[in-house]
Amino acid sequence: MERVMRLGSANAVVIFSKSNCCISYTIKMLINGFGANPLVYELDEHQNGSEIEQALVAMGCDPCVPAVFIGTKFIGGSNEVMSLNVQGKLKPMLIKANAIWL
Repeated sequence: MERVMRLGSANAVVIFSKSNCCISYTIKMLINGFGANPLVYELDEHQNGSEIEQALVAMGCDPCVPAVFIGTKFIGGSNEVMSLNVQGKLKPMLIKANAIWL
């Protein structure tokens, strides 16, 4: 879990994803649509992907992808990110993390 938290704090926005996951793709496009440039770890292409996946599950992320960190804070999966967007809270969160500028 420590490794995931360290990787999650490597950029203003970090997304743990799988290259063949359509929900992960949707979350990446949503965040890119605000102008953010997230650091994306494709677990199916990462040499330690299975270890990272197990750590994400241990953190309560089920399914394990997508898993999103914004400003070093673990936000959660697609439901949490979409809820923040619908509530109008995602964009301010991205601005606060210096992931996007006005």
